Amino acid sequence: MKKNVLVTALFAVAVLFSNETNAQRFAPLDKSPMDVASFPTSYKISDKIVKVTYSRPQLKDRNITKLAIPEQIWRTGANEATEITFYKDVKFGGKSVDAGTYSLFTIPGEKEWIIILSTAKNVWGSYFYKETEDVVRVKAKVSSSIAPIEAFSMTFDDDMNLYMGWGYTVVKVTIK
Repeated sequence: MKKNVLVTALFAVAVLFSNETNAQRFAPLDKSPMDVASFPTSYKISDKIVKVTYSRPQLKDRNITKLAIPEQIWRTGANEATEITFYKDVKFGGKSVDAGTYSLFTIPGEKEWIIILSTAKNVWGSYFYKETEDVVRVKAKVSSSIAPIEAFSMTFDDDMNLYMGWGYTVVKVTIK
């Protein structure tokens, strides 16, 4: 019995002081973590109609116009371009879109944003954006948030409208 306790204690000490720990092999938390917004919004419903996968940059005392530059193509988040998957055919901003996965790019503006669905997939940022890969372009009005939104965020309301918010800027795209 004493021998088992001694062996166990020695093993624990060896592991404690070992230079080989698994935690050292994992990357630190991303500064712009990936997130998902979907409709229906309840996590209990697995039969989704639409899902958006995007990364959430933080303002950190910066101006939104320095990060999502007006009148320039933007990846709509951070890191990889945002991807949107429709599991059924939809009307996106009033335009027909077939079920499938698309990259979602935007062109921010003061009063409206241009929202773009592209056939490009698995792309980093908007560096390789090609207008020839556009599926649809729709215009979305800009409104204001009552309180500032620190992390770029996406959500759906009960009518499946997609909202994108950052700083005091909120953009709404209808999806039917």
